Amino acid sequence: MLRRFSYLTLLLVLLALLAADYGHFNFTRIVDERAGDALLRGHAPRHPAASDIVVIDIDQKSLEQMNAEAGKWPWPRSTHAELIAGIAAQQPRAIVFDILFNELDVDRPDADQLFRETVAQIPVVRFPTMLLNDGSSSLTAGEMPKTLNIRQLPAANPQARPPLLLPNIVAPQFQRGGLINFAADADGIGRHYFLYRDFEGWRIPSLPAALASEFGWKLPEDTDRIRLNWHSGREHISYADVYLDAQREKKQRPADEFRNKIVIIGTAAPGLWDLRATSLDSSYPGVDILASAIDNLQQQDWLRSPPRAGFALLAALLMGLLAIGFQCKVNTLKLGTGLLGISALLGAAAWQSLRSKGLFLPLAAPVAWAWGYFWSAALLAYLAEKAQREQAIAMFGRVIDKRVVAELMNAGDIHKLKEAGSREITVLFSDIRGFTTLSETRSPEYIVNLLNRYFSKQVEIIFKHGGTLDKFIGDAIMAFWGAPVDDPRHARNAVAAAIEMSAELERFKSELTDLGADFDIGIGLHTGRAVVGFIGAEAQTNYTTIGDTVNLASRIEGLTKGVSRVLVSDATRAACADEFEFIPHGSHHVKGREQPVELFEPREKH
Repeated sequence: MLRRFSYLTLLLVLLALLAADYGHFNFTRIVDERAGDALLRGHAPRHPAASDIVVIDIDQKSLEQMNAEAGKWPWPRSTHAELIAGIAAQQPRAIVFDILFNELDVDRPDADQLFRETVAQIPVVRFPTMLLNDGSSSLTAGEMPKTLNIRQLPAANPQARPPLLLPNIVAPQFQRGGLINFAADADGIGRHYFLYRDFEGWRIPSLPAALASEFGWKLPEDTDRIRLNWHSGREHISYADVYLDAQREKKQRPADEFRNKIVIIGTAAPGLWDLRATSLDSSYPGVDILASAIDNLQQQDWLRSPPRAGFALLAALLMGLLAIGFQCKVNTLKLGTGLLGISALLGAAAWQSLRSKGLFLPLAAPVAWAWGYFWSAALLAYLAEKAQREQAIAMFGRVIDKRVVAELMNAGDIHKLKEAGSREITVLFSDIRGFTTLSETRSPEYIVNLLNRYFSKQVEIIFKHGGTLDKFIGDAIMAFWGAPVDDPRHARNAVAAAIEMSAELERFKSELTDLGADFDIGIGLHTGRAVVGFIGAEAQTNYTTIGDTVNLASRIEGLTKGVSRVLVSDATRAACADEFEFIPHGSHHVKGREQPVELFEPREKH
C-alpha cells in the first residue's frame, strides 16, 4: 500500500511540475531544442540549399590575395564598388551586403564617393541595418528613409528614435534593406530569424523579410520570427576570385554566373568575427545564417511547429501509463523496455515529420518527463523492495538461514514466509543433560559463555540442513523443518541434523574437557501436521508452531535419557524411507496419549 501510494504521490508531484513547466517556466524547452538541433544536424545534409542564392565570401584566401589590391581589412569601399559593378553587369536578382556601412571612411573619402555613385546606378543593391539594444538615433522613425519600409502601427510614438545603424555611406533614397539582428535563444544557440522588430509602435522589417515583400514571397502572419530550416551545400565563391577575375582583360569565369541570382556578400573568415552559435555549429558564419533565412522565405520551407503546450498532454499520458504499470507491479525491466520502444517510435516520428513535412515536433521533453517518472518510480520500487528485504531478514533471519531468506526475496517468493496455516512438518527438541549440576559448580559468566558457544554450533547445523529455529527454552532448543519454506525432505533433513548435532556434541566435549561425564544431550523428533505462523501479542510476535506434533516431539526428547541420545517417532522413520538405519527401541507410553509410541534410534548408513 505504501509503495502504491508513493507512485501516486510521485505522479501528482510530477504533474504539478509539468504544469508549471509548460504553463510558465519552460525549463525543459532546452531538451526539445537540443534534440531538435541533433535532428537538424542529420537533416541538413539531406536538405540542399537553393541554387539561385550564392555567397561571395570574404574568406581567408581573399584576405591574403587582396593585400596587393586593397591592403589589409577593412578594404576601401571602392573595392566593393568595383565588385558589385561587375556583378551587376550580369543582371542578378539582388546584391545583398552582409557588411555594415554605417560609418564614413574619413581616411579614404574618394573610395566612399565611388561606392556611393556606383550604388546609385545599381537598384538591386540591398544593405543591412542593425537595431542596437540601447541608445537613440538622431532621426525619428518617421524621418528615416522610406526605402527601409518602417511601418507605423496604430499606437506608435511619433517621437520614437530607434537606435538603428543605417548605411549612411549612401544617400537615403538608396538605403534599401533591413535588419540583420540575429538573437540567440536562452541557451546561447540561435535557431530563429526575426521577420521584424517593433520599437515603440514602429515595425522595422528584417532584410530577409524586406526581400520577401519585394519579391512577393509569402510571410507568416502569426509570428514575428521563423525557425530556420538549415541547408547544406550552399555555394561559396571566394571574393578574391570574383574581384580579380573582373580586373582581367580576358575573363575566366562565366559571363552569366550571377544572372537572376541573389548574391550575398559577407564573410566566413574566423578572423573577422562574424561567427555565431547555431543548431549546426558553435561557430557558424553570419553570412550563411542570412542566406538560410532568405532561402527559407523563398522556398517557404521554414520549420513549422505546433504549440509546445499541447505536448504536455503526451507527457502526462506517458507518466500515467507508467504509474499504472508500477502500481500493477509490472516488472521494472519490462516497463523500461516498453518506454524505450515508445521513445524510439517518437524519435522516428520526429525525424520523419522534420524530413518530409518540415515540421518540428517537440517530443523530447515529454519523453524526458516519462523517463524522469520511470527512474524515480524505479528508485521507489528499489527502496520499497530493499525495505521489504531488510524487514524479512530481520523477521526471519533469526529463525532460518539468511541466505534462504535472500533466495526467496530474489525469487519473489517472500510471501511464502508470511503464510500461516497447517502443514506437515518435523519438529526437533534438544535438551542438555547434567546442566543443573554443571551450573551449580560454575560461575554465571562461564555458563552463559558455554551456552552461547554450544547454541551457536547447534544452530549452525540446524540452518545447514534447512531447519527453522523456533526458540531457546532455557538450555533446550526447539526447531522444525517444512516451514516457512516448503521442504518435501523435511523429515530426512531433520534426522540428518539430529545425527550431526550428536556428533558435534562429542567434538564440543573434547574441546572442553572440564564438562564432566554427565554433560550430554537428548534429541527427540516427530513428524506430523501442526499450525505454523506468527503467533503472539501485537507488540511481540514470534514465528512458531503449535499442536500435538510439537507436544509429542517434546515428550520423545524426554524419553531419550537412558535409551538413546536421539530418538524419532515411527512417523518420522516412515517419512525418511530407507535413507537411514533405524534401531527400534520398543513402545513407550507418553503422557497425554492412550496408545504407546514406537521409538527408533537413527543412524547413518555405511
